[in-house]
Amino acid sequence: MSATANGKANDVHRHQEPLHCLVTGASGYVGGRLVPELLHAGHRVRCLVRTPRKLRDHPWAPQVESVRGDVTDAESVAAALRGIDVAYYLVHALGTGPDFEETDRRAARIFAEQAHAAGVNRIVYLGGLTPHGVPERSLSPHLRSRAEVGRIFLDAPVPTAVLRAAVVIGSGSASFEMLRYLTERLPVMVTPSWVHTRTQPIGVRDVLRYLVGSAHLPADVDRAFDIGGPDVLTYRDMMCRYAAVAGLPQRVIVPVPLLTPRLSSHWVGLVTPVPASIARPLTESLRHEVVCREHDIARHVPDLPGRPLPFDDALALAVRRVRDAQVSTRWSSAAVPGAPSDPLPTDPDWAGGSLYEDVREIAVGASPEALWKVVEGIGGDNGWYSFPLAWAVRGWLDRFVGGVGLRRGRRDADRLRIGDSLDFWRVEEIEPVRLLRLRAEMRLPGLAWLEMRVEADGEGRTRYRQRALFHPRGLLGHAYWWSVSPFHAVVFGGMARNIAHAAAGGPSAGASRGRRRWSPSECIRRAGALRRMRQ
Repeated sequence: MSATANGKANDVHRHQEPLHCLVTGASGYVGGRLVPELLHAGHRVRCLVRTPRKLRDHPWAPQVESVRGDVTDAESVAAALRGIDVAYYLVHALGTGPDFEETDRRAARIFAEQAHAAGVNRIVYLGGLTPHGVPERSLSPHLRSRAEVGRIFLDAPVPTAVLRAAVVIGSGSASFEMLRYLTERLPVMVTPSWVHTRTQPIGVRDVLRYLVGSAHLPADVDRAFDIGGPDVLTYRDMMCRYAAVAGLPQRVIVPVPLLTPRLSSHWVGLVTPVPASIARPLTESLRHEVVCREHDIARHVPDLPGRPLPFDDALALAVRRVRDAQVSTRWSSAAVPGAPSDPLPTDPDWAGGSLYEDVREIAVGASPEALWKVVEGIGGDNGWYSFPLAWAVRGWLDRFVGGVGLRRGRRDADRLRIGDSLDFWRVEEIEPVRLLRLRAEMRLPGLAWLEMRVEADGEGRTRYRQRALFHPRGLLGHAYWWSVSPFHAVVFGGMARNIAHAAAGGPSAGASRGRRRWSPSECIRRAGALRRMRQ
């Protein structure tokens, strides 16, 4: 169907000229990888994010323009779209609660209206592959919402390319992490019946290639495209192939029809780092067979030799990236829905209430650099340096009430950057060899931060300063603080002592998984070796 027939603008140039691109969701998994690809292709990039400072530590941050805003706010969307040629829509309300479909619908309408008003030449939307012949009302809420958003864009005046993908395979993707942890941790598994459902996975590199190539589609291309790899597999096939690629013994898989999507999501949440709130829509989608019905995208974005990548090749690449600690973005790069985004307030009375503190200071017999290596290496496999059972129980309780728990781990074993998830914390601020501030994303009746400072006094001495802060929400928040404060001496006091001891090169007790502690370099080296053995 022509753009003229739709009354759409007919001014998208096909020749490969540099364009001005807007990327929404740049702090997420796909968006964080798309930005450098667009820059490499010669385009100018603007990012619309709720918290621009979260992009600060990305290698590409100095090359892009970041603007604050939200896709549900028409004013900020309008400002972000001014002067834009191609707008990438990579956000969705997955896991935000029962009203996520309405949130997706409202955000898509706002974006489509403002893109038209701003004279944007094209919208590119990454949606979900839907099953053939299944009425939309019968789809899982996740797939139904993705389909509706795509339809909103296609019905709007701006020419749109809707790229529909099924399982995306790449280091750090939620689908890959589910597959990886289920296969690695369960040599014998009782599984839901959806392990026999066929799907057509695609490597994240091919997703990015199609996204970048869609910027130069001719103006009369206003449609959806199915994108997928060359292999059609069941989830059982994918688990067996993962075991083979990762060098694991053959897995025994026993399907049980009684496991519903809801039960499946809790099972996935227990075994993998992906919380049930995200696992549920993913597992619900696996009830449907999602196989590409066409490959028309190749007419406009020609396939290269060996591309799209076969499943085993995409899998091997993802496994290698994880083992080499070269994961640029993860599914947890995006903030947990409902988690606060405001930084630590400087005024204790910022909200008209209390800001509780637990402060620990200790002299450290090590250089600031040695102490910082321990501080920056905290969490994940290295643990939290105190009372392992207390941290484990807190993580279990958080998972039980629908939180993220401790299983998210770290993106990189050695380095942190603003916006990284770190178990049930998120890095809010980092100043190398000086400050690490974490904001809590566990379920709490209030807001919480954990701040670690490295201070040199100029006379060759180093001090470690640690603050736990909590702003209670209502009476329950105050009750929560006073109920856990008796344990602070053990948890936070032990943490400060053990961090100082580890920095000084001695063994310390209390690793989060009960392991012995070594010097910073030995600790990091052994954690990396352990991670590789597990994988």
